[in-house]
Amino acid sequence: MTTFVDRVELHVAAGNGGHGCASVHREKFKPLGGPDGGNGGRGGDVTLVVDQSVTTLLEYHHSPHRKATNGQPGAGDNRSGKEGQDLVLTVPDGTVVLDKQGNVLADLVGEGTTFVAGQGGRGGLGNAALASARRKAPGFALLGEPGESRDIVLELKTVADVALVGYPSAGKSSLISVLSAAKPKIADYPFTTLVPNLGVVTAGSTVYTIADVPGLIPGASQGRGLGLEFLRHVERCSVLVHVLDTATLESDRDPVSDLDIIEEELRQYGGLEDRPRIVVLNKIDIPDGQDLADMIRPDLEARGYQVYEASAVARTGLKELSFALAGIVAEARAAKPKEEATRIVITPKAVDDAGFTVTYDEAEDVYRVRGDKPERWVRQTDFNNDEAVGYLADRLNRLGVEDRLMKAGARAGDGVAIGTEENAVVFDWEPTMMAGAEMLGRRGEDHRLEAPRPAAQRRRDRDAQRDDAQREYDEFDPF
Repeated sequence: MTTFVDRVELHVAAGNGGHGCASVHREKFKPLGGPDGGNGGRGGDVTLVVDQSVTTLLEYHHSPHRKATNGQPGAGDNRSGKEGQDLVLTVPDGTVVLDKQGNVLADLVGEGTTFVAGQGGRGGLGNAALASARRKAPGFALLGEPGESRDIVLELKTVADVALVGYPSAGKSSLISVLSAAKPKIADYPFTTLVPNLGVVTAGSTVYTIADVPGLIPGASQGRGLGLEFLRHVERCSVLVHVLDTATLESDRDPVSDLDIIEEELRQYGGLEDRPRIVVLNKIDIPDGQDLADMIRPDLEARGYQVYEASAVARTGLKELSFALAGIVAEARAAKPKEEATRIVITPKAVDDAGFTVTYDEAEDVYRVRGDKPERWVRQTDFNNDEAVGYLADRLNRLGVEDRLMKAGARAGDGVAIGTEENAVVFDWEPTMMAGAEMLGRRGEDHRLEAPRPAAQRRRDRDAQRDDAQREYDEFDPF
């Protein structure tokens, strides 16, 4: 049964925002008391949080689909909908978050480090929040935005100062068991260690962590054996320790050849060339092991390696090894740049930045409008409500979309798409929609809330409105 997982594909979905409510306050002797529709609640976020007590991604291997709760819709009497509950997913220290294409989204190191994997949708405004001096009684409300959905990959890279590397059964687990309080599984057959083991070592005033990770075999960098599942866990280490078996029972192996093969696998994996190396000649308690160590030590030192002899069984050479590793770790920590205090960087908005772009898509033969505001407004619009569509037209016009389309060469009847190719709203552009409210009358106003006007005044207002619309039409020249 699988008990350790260090790579999973996770499907996260944040909560949808609740819809706003379109409601009119009613009470005795005051049947039309004005709009009182409440706002929808925000959808819950999906957040990853580092927890030191979590050591594996096993939980997400068994249940990879995670969803936060939706926000509740608003209600009458100015009641806002309840916000969705955030979903917090705990991950081990050293978890890397990637997208489906392999791009790194976040590197989660340190207790409490967080990353919002899915942003909850905004709640829609109710008609009470949309009311204004001109729009006294909106007959519509905004829809809640859908929550962000995405597929991400979680990879666990062990956070340790020292990594023990070597062939299976080279004695790595035995060494970590005597250098620290870790209790890994130890046996005399290959691939005893199937999961990384971490131990804490104290040498003088230096405290560091040491990782015993699964053994390497030729072809590991291409995924053979434990392959990449091993190599991923040495990327964060400050020093690599080659544990060489000087008492191997296999006739076709020797310590120097083992070292060359492992170094070749590390080279092919890449990114580890700058890590200092130490060689440990293990199992010198066996007579043949000591003789072989004495024979190959000069050759290894001639290559520039620091060589130490050790025996986990006899517990010899461990003190010298632990203090040597402590010195290298201390130097590596001192060489790292100190983290500066968090600074708030304010980037002013460019003067000519309208917040959206208008481009011509030849393949689709449409003018495509892209931008956070236009796309969000489209998602919030109920296209079954003419008044809501008119409100969208007004917002786009105030933002300057109409002018940009004209400058881009759009003419009456050309197709305009707002959003991505996969999820866009497409319509035929009519320049006469310049101020959409004029085309549909004064939208959002309920004349029943106003005092009655004389018939002559109503006729004059109607004629003036018609004349204004005709004058704007005559003055407008799309060519």
